[in-house]
Amino acid sequence: MKALRALPAHRRILPAIATSTTSTTSTTSTTSTTSTTSTTSTTSSHNRPFSVFNRPPPNYEGHVPLTFTERSCLALGAGLYSLANPYRADLIAAVGETTATPYFIYRLRDAMLADPTGRRILRDRPLMTSASLNLEKLRNLPENTVGRNYIAWLDAEGVSPDTRPAVRYIDDPECAYVMRRYRESHDFYHALTGLPIVREGEVALKAFEFANTLLPMTGFAVLSYATMKRGERKRFREIYGPWALRNGLRAKEVINVYWEEQMERDVDDLREELGIERPPNMREIRKREREERRRAKEALKTA
Repeated sequence: MKALRALPAHRRILPAIATSTTSTTSTTSTTSTTSTTSTTSTTSSHNRPFSVFNRPPPNYEGHVPLTFTERSCLALGAGLYSLANPYRADLIAAVGETTATPYFIYRLRDAMLADPTGRRILRDRPLMTSASLNLEKLRNLPENTVGRNYIAWLDAEGVSPDTRPAVRYIDDPECAYVMRRYRESHDFYHALTGLPIVREGEVALKAFEFANTLLPMTGFAVLSYATMKRGERKRFREIYGPWALRNGLRAKEVINVYWEEQMERDVDDLREELGIERPPNMREIRKREREERRRAKEALKTA
């Protein structure tokens, strides 16, 4: 201590500076090491492959990201069950979404982007519900308008525009909207063609949609042909199958119709613009054939 007091003042503070510097260096080194370790850990976490244990956050409300294996299994399972029960809309929706990527839904989106009306639809993103379409107003439209034809078809078939399942398994938000728009437009295709919601009518309309949109689910649904009755298969081969392919291929992309703006238009004019001819009335044909079978049975009983 005496030796230290004997030193000049400027020499006496050096040990304190050295101690402080050593402490600061040690702290900085520790902090740097901790920060580097934390960054490395975070980077490692982000670089982990997408799996059921490392699922990314959803891209929109209701979105469920799927791995390739999950997507494939869901497509296969839902596809097999929907063949057995084609009225399971949730299964059909799952097949539609899991088979639409990575190519087909983007092709349909690009078809909309290439069309002025399609681009407006993608920009506006309208939703078709009972409230937005104002069904009561449609009932008061003149005969043979698109809106009146649509509401008449809804009433005759006992369906509603509010029953479409939400899109869940398409990753891109814009493509998810394209799929939703396709679903919401499906009943307009029914109304435009007059095809009923019986299995035979759905198969015919799905064949038309496949030729027009190329969505795999619509082509897969045509396989339900194998489950139809013999008379229905005969009608599909001779009448509705050829009609569907001919009209689906030559018609404009029906996804680009802004239905909300067409309600007061003459339905025949819209069919002509789109290049769609109305097929023979399926319900009338089915009714006529039932009557013929009934008369044939009665004739056999009296013979």
